[in-house]
Amino acid sequence: MLVIIENEYEGSDFEEILNFDYQKTAEAVVSRVLSDCSCPYDAEANILLTGLSEIEEINSEMRGIASPTDVLSFPMHEYTHPADFEEIDQDSFDDFDPESGLLLLGDIVLCLPKIKSQAEEYGHSTMREYAFLIAHSVLHLIGYDHMTEEDAEDMFRKQDEVLSELGITRE
Repeated sequence: MLVIIENEYEGSDFEEILNFDYQKTAEAVVSRVLSDCSCPYDAEANILLTGLSEIEEINSEMRGIASPTDVLSFPMHEYTHPADFEEIDQDSFDDFDPESGLLLLGDIVLCLPKIKSQAEEYGHSTMREYAFLIAHSVLHLIGYDHMTEEDAEDMFRKQDEVLSELGITRE
């Protein structure tokens, strides 16, 4: 499991928002989601930490929505069915890194000011909000979505299970 975190956030409150081992937390969440979804491969995920204006620009460019959001997910593979790893082409450079052999999950963009404000709004820690958004995003990276009520219930149940298994609660 490889989680690469790149920080482009320039706010002075970085250490206040991420006042925990955010690398270890990200790795634990990604690993647990993949384990719970029976992923048979070692995998790689990329996480970009950014601010409001940066995520708004990405959201506008990629989704045509000119407003900031909490998280964006950009999967490397389009799954026909969520977490159907049998459809992954083991010989494809699009699905696997040719040097490391890791399954390429895709990219996650997290907005740190949104993590802070949503943690305050929901009355839990920034670690819990960070972990929740990563779990949510990794599920998107492996084909889950919440476009229908049934899909949303399944996805949110999986998120809650992951966080519960890791002991990351709403405190």
